[in-house]
Amino acid sequence: MATFSIEVNDEKHEVNVDPQMPLLWVIRDVVGLTGTKYGCGIAQCGACTVHVGNTAVRSCMFPVQSVGEEKITTIEGLSKEGDHPVQEAWKEIDVPQCGYCQSGQIMAAVALLREHPDPSDEEIERTMTNICRCGTYNRIKKAIKQASTRV
Repeated sequence: MATFSIEVNDEKHEVNVDPQMPLLWVIRDVVGLTGTKYGCGIAQCGACTVHVGNTAVRSCMFPVQSVGEEKITTIEGLSKEGDHPVQEAWKEIDVPQCGYCQSGQIMAAVALLREHPDPSDEEIERTMTNICRCGTYNRIKKAIKQASTRV
């Protein structure tokens, strides 16, 4: 066990955990934020995507000791009112079906738009590798295009 000082959604937390504990479980079980979802546990599906610094990471395989001094942003910290341009586009396009993967999808989309403010279809398809069991990929792409006009 070790004590880490982490900043999640602009709030500092002292956590005493195993250094190898995945960030996902620190966020959910120690900090108490449950918007970040567990999907596969092997960093393949993307349901657990959060931002560490400005980078989208799959938190189920990202050890807390790797956070360092970077700030962590979860879906709860993206915007106070749920009105980030990507969240608004998600609602307007009616992207979610079951909704389970959507917090990870949104976090991945925000990171994509940070890197590519006006992404091509190919950039979206290459970058958005999160899995959606409901197959809402066309709506996800449409919402990202719409959000790109507002970011």
